[in-house]
Amino acid sequence: MRILKGVGASRGIAIGRIFFFDNANHRVQRRTVTDTEEQLARFESARREAVRMLALLEKKALGQVGPEESAIFGIHQMLIEDCDYTERVTSLIRTEGYTAEYAVQVAGEQLEELFKGLDDPYMQARGADMEDVTVRIVRTLTGESDCALPDSAHPAVVAARDLLPSETIRLGHTGTLAYLTSGGSGISHSAILARTMEIPAVVGLGEQIADVREQELAIVDGFTGTVVLSPDDTTLAEYTKKQAEYRARRERLKLYKGTPNRTADGITIQVDANLGHTADLGAALENDADGVGLLRTEFLFREETGYADEQTQFAAYRAVAEGMDGGRVVVRTFDPDPGKMGEMLGLPKEENPALGCRGIRFLLRRTDLLYPQLRALLRASAYGNLAVLLPMVSSVAQVRQVKEMLAACRRELAGKQIPFSDKLEVGVLIETPAAALLSGQLAREADFFSIGTNDLIQYTLAVGRQDNSLRELYDPSHPAVLHLVEMAAAAAAENGIWCGICGEAAADPGMTETFLALGVTELSVTPQAILEIREKLQSVDLSEARRRVHAAH
Repeated sequence: MRILKGVGASRGIAIGRIFFFDNANHRVQRRTVTDTEEQLARFESARREAVRMLALLEKKALGQVGPEESAIFGIHQMLIEDCDYTERVTSLIRTEGYTAEYAVQVAGEQLEELFKGLDDPYMQARGADMEDVTVRIVRTLTGESDCALPDSAHPAVVAARDLLPSETIRLGHTGTLAYLTSGGSGISHSAILARTMEIPAVVGLGEQIADVREQELAIVDGFTGTVVLSPDDTTLAEYTKKQAEYRARRERLKLYKGTPNRTADGITIQVDANLGHTADLGAALENDADGVGLLRTEFLFREETGYADEQTQFAAYRAVAEGMDGGRVVVRTFDPDPGKMGEMLGLPKEENPALGCRGIRFLLRRTDLLYPQLRALLRASAYGNLAVLLPMVSSVAQVRQVKEMLAACRRELAGKQIPFSDKLEVGVLIETPAAALLSGQLAREADFFSIGTNDLIQYTLAVGRQDNSLRELYDPSHPAVLHLVEMAAAAAAENGIWCGICGEAAADPGMTETFLALGVTELSVTPQAILEIREKLQSVDLSEARRRVHAAH
């Protein structure tokens, strides 16, 4: 028996035989030609075919992992169509006389290294996306087929050097039991896809992967990042029991459907769903969400023009509002990620996108995007209980400016006799320390607070939320973070408005009691986490929790 240690990237326990996924890149040899026009034509043909295949893959992935995660293949299409990328390839063909496949390989490696050399972990992870794109076009040019997949009749634990997002999707379709990789990180797209497909994964095994043998029996513990090879009978029995207990727990959670989100001492807590797309509404309803605590709107801004028109937005917001049938739907205004969408929206490249032109600071510069979104939200408010959430707020002036714009939109719609609700609430997303420190003033302007712990933690602790090497420092229970949460919740209570949490920490049952004791009255989580949080809520004595937490302070 041998034990390997890596990073647990996707929870769960799997037991099965090893299948090596041989996806090692076969290097294209350097070769020059005289007929560069032919090579340019070959590249253009392969580029178009790659875009076509990615569109099909995105459509296929939509049914497996949902719209938010399948959108990575739309990003791959954008990379292929990026002017910098195509100019690099065509320049290498014209000036160096390279074959199309060698030029694609060289240009791809240059951009991959560029991404991986950046300080921002998110941008570093885009290096894998560039590699995926390069492999796809090279294979199209050389006629090389995709790597062999395990037999779906005999699901296996897949071991590989690393997995590209497209490979993760293909393997997931074969009934893969788990993933093991020597490279990768917990924030790579492949890791995110594995979590979405609920496939256990351990990444970052490094050279230990060389110790894994084909068809060897393996145990994969995605909770702890442990891999046990050729387990002895005692260990196998232990993990078989753990696996059965985990599966039984997931079944038990289904019993909480239809039960109230109420603490043991009778306090009702709102438990809402985070949605990345209107298509996620079904999962929210299936898991008994009280409402939608966060509807991201970036999915509406992937058209060729860069953003959806007002009518398209109105239809989307109305659909969710009507679908929730009176349940509150909190819609976050457009919050573009400069790393993903910056070029499409004309944003300059930034050294640190996390501190760049994001959220409300972006929209107040691009009122041509904000006004249509506010009008669409107001129009949709006539069909349900809608609220608008402003991200990346750092000053009271920003909130007042948006409220003035909303007032102008109301006057415009009233003048045209277009119906809307006067009850559209305006909330502030508390995700900067500045917003938390100013929460007393912001609470007098806002109708509610929603705390975005993902960014609040990284900005408070100066730890990148996607930096795997500093994982242990990214701590939602850090006293400084909890102090800011308590400050915002107290300011909300003093001004008669509600305060929720919509970051990933809201879905951690280990944090539920603490957040409630600090004054949080709403939790918004992924639809799949609602029942687990409901189970936790029903075991919490809130009065006792408040005494414990305040005594610890």
